[in-house]
Amino acid sequence: MTRRTDRVAAAIRRIASEIIPNDIKDPRVKGFITITKAEVTPDLKLAKIYYSVIGDDKEKKLIAQGLKSAKGFVRMRIADELKLRCATDVMFKIDETAETKGRIEEILNKLREEKGQNGDNRENNQGS
Repeated sequence: MTRRTDRVAAAIRRIASEIIPNDIKDPRVKGFITITKAEVTPDLKLAKIYYSVIGDDKEKKLIAQGLKSAKGFVRMRIADELKLRCATDVMFKIDETAETKGRIEEILNKLREEKGQNGDNRENNQGS
């Protein structure tokens, strides 16, 4: 990415972080939503806005539908603030990095526990 696309992506992330929790009136887009990052194509015509949600699959699905229906509103607000030659289209994608990280940590903890238990068993066997 170039410096310009990085700056535009950071600005889009900042703007989306303000708009989504405060200005979208859709009841589906309520709860704890965090904009994690934004990526912009080199021609600045498309921005992928990544978000994370705390909640179950049903809540995530409702929020995704709400964001999809608010896409035009978010696009126009971003265009108003950035004043680019043409309005950047937006696409929302759920960022499951935190959930994946949690699952990996859970697996690692289980492995550590098993290793600790196996280590105890080895010591008991060797002492006999």
